Amino acid sequence: MGSLLRSEEMKFCQMLLQSETAYNCISELGELGLCQFRDVNPNVNAFQRKFVNEIRRCDEMERKLRYLEKEISKDGIEILMIGDPPEAPQPREMIDLEATFEKLENELKEVNANAEALKKTFLELTELKHILKQTQQFFDEVDHMQMHDTSMGDDNVHLLGDEGLRAGGQQPLKLGFVAGVILRERLPGFERMLWRTCHGNVFLKQASIDTPLEDPHTGDNVYKSVFIIFFQGEQLQTKVKKICEGFRATLYPCPERVTDRREMITGVMSRIEDLNTVLSQTQEHRYRVLMAAAKNVRNWFIKVRKIKAIYYILNICNLDVTTKCLIAECWVPTTDFERVCQAVHNGCSRSGSTIPPVISPMEPKEIPPTYNRTNKVTVGFQNIVDSYGVATYRELNPAPFTIITFPFLFAVMFGDAGHGLLMALFAAWMVLKERNLQLQKNPNEIWLMFFNGRYMILLMGLFSIYTGLIYNDIFSKSINIFGSSWMGYKFKTFKTDYVTLDPGTQYKGSPYLLGIDPGLAIIIE
Repeated sequence: MGSLLRSEEMKFCQMLLQSETAYNCISELGELGLCQFRDVNPNVNAFQRKFVNEIRRCDEMERKLRYLEKEISKDGIEILMIGDPPEAPQPREMIDLEATFEKLENELKEVNANAEALKKTFLELTELKHILKQTQQFFDEVDHMQMHDTSMGDDNVHLLGDEGLRAGGQQPLKLGFVAGVILRERLPGFERMLWRTCHGNVFLKQASIDTPLEDPHTGDNVYKSVFIIFFQGEQLQTKVKKICEGFRATLYPCPERVTDRREMITGVMSRIEDLNTVLSQTQEHRYRVLMAAAKNVRNWFIKVRKIKAIYYILNICNLDVTTKCLIAECWVPTTDFERVCQAVHNGCSRSGSTIPPVISPMEPKEIPPTYNRTNKVTVGFQNIVDSYGVATYRELNPAPFTIITFPFLFAVMFGDAGHGLLMALFAAWMVLKERNLQLQKNPNEIWLMFFNGRYMILLMGLFSIYTGLIYNDIFSKSINIFGSSWMGYKFKTFKTDYVTLDPGTQYKGSPYLLGIDPGLAIIIE
């Protein structure tokens, strides 16, 4: 309790580390987590420090890992955390990691580019298939109308089909047409623009595509419509094509003859089947690559971030060129000074150096930092206290008192034994399963907030059960466990608007065992 009541006593130390052993020594100190390093070169620009290139390499590796993680999440593959977190790799392993990440990124980019090109071709063929089918229906409808009108004997009828436009007693007029697809929501404006620009001298026929089409760039499903526009003359053709371009409509070649259209449909269907086979193989290859990466991406993140943290600490050290050593200054808890010294010597022995590092305590010139030692139970309460303000060095720490007062004051306001029981059971489940839940690495912020405060929620639930019994409130209802201390009235009589209780004649003289009498609780409600 002494270490909880006040912050730890801190010792200011100076370390002299050989250049070849500094990396491993800082790595050991990082795993220990008991040192706060001080920047020895505060006036040196960040871009002028010795290990700035290594930090840039780590930033680039993190970018590639984030790209991998994004692609893995896009396919819904679970990222696993296998075993304990790995140690910081040696500097020579950075080259292997960079090569691995570069290979994976290039492979994924190549696969994605091929898949996007295949999807674009598949979309074009699918749209062309719908255009050929719908235009055939358009021409069939027109031919049916021609036959019907001819049988009626109308000399002024306009014949529209493969032959063009024929007025009564005149030679056929050749009509041009364009066919394409457009997004369904742009179709009304597209029709209005055609009508106003061409002064009603074009004939538009459109039909909706029932099945949604996948956009190869975004992957979203979009709904489109097929249209065919008939016109006469080069001038109208130019206007129609410009309007189609402005509304981002895609135009496709459509043969005029029926036999040509049928042959094209057959060829398009065979190409679509071949593309489906190639697309499925491409997706399988992408899935295999991402599955292999998902097993290691979490450990890769830890390794890269540890390397980056080590080089960050080495950058705030001072490089003594004459003695070829690094000078570091740090704050260490007095009780852990021997552990820090042992960690530095372990790092030196891992490097194979025969020159031992030098660690010497110094007289500080500034106020030491505040370090409150916490564990998984007290860390949540300490964070609440620190959010209002961090105590000065060796000042009394309010966190131990908050462990009791915070849940109790919450329970005084909450005051429901039923809901408190549910809260306590949920927190107890998180406490019992904390090891498995930690390995899952759920990125949801709301879940992490609950999980990190599981012991706090457990105490809040237990205190709420206590205050709920005091208030005689379980799921907002009062209960009668020990019997009421008032005679002559049943509980249903307490439901009236006005109730008068005579303590002299109706009170038994023995108070309710715990909390509020159920009869009085009903009256209060």
